[in-house]
Amino acid sequence: MKVKIKKEGKVKEFKLINSWSDVTLETWLQLIDFETGTKTEEATKTIAVLSDIPKRLVQELSLSDVATIMSKIGELQSNQDTKLKRLIEINEVEYGFHPDLDSITLGEYADIEQFIKNGIETNLPELMSVLYRPVKLKKNEVYIIDAYDGDIRLRAEEMKQMSAEQVQSALVFFYTLGKILSEILPSFLMERLKETKLQ
Repeated sequence: MKVKIKKEGKVKEFKLINSWSDVTLETWLQLIDFETGTKTEEATKTIAVLSDIPKRLVQELSLSDVATIMSKIGELQSNQDTKLKRLIEINEVEYGFHPDLDSITLGEYADIEQFIKNGIETNLPELMSVLYRPVKLKKNEVYIIDAYDGDIRLRAEEMKQMSAEQVQSALVFFYTLGKILSEILPSFLMERLKETKLQ
């Protein structure tokens, strides 16, 4: 998307993101970090990060220009596709979302739990590297991902290139699943305990 800014009688054209899928996880983490400042700082940094408008020029924009640009950014974010992307590609490697969360291992769950406990905002690349792993085998819509070995450092760096849209859809899916599991897990565990005592 192009933004035209008139300065000293001259009109200059700058680029703004076209859709929320243009924003990488790494960039989104910067935006999340800005939310701790004032509204002015947040708007300034958001525009600087999501466009090629020089930071000094952002400071000189009129309030109406800032409001228009922030409104466009808000529109793009609200129009994002929230459907879970089960398969994604980063740097020519295909990654698959964990295809069977019912069979999630204790190690995977423990790491996910730790990343959430330590602050989901700062651990999103690590969380995504547990949920998305390289696809080993695929046929039609069915796929198998690499086994989880706990060593996610390199993959977490790769995950920073995911789009914010992909990350947000995975978080919505995972949050919804987690909410359902937290409601049914205690009763399931009690049933299992009763069965064990009866044997």
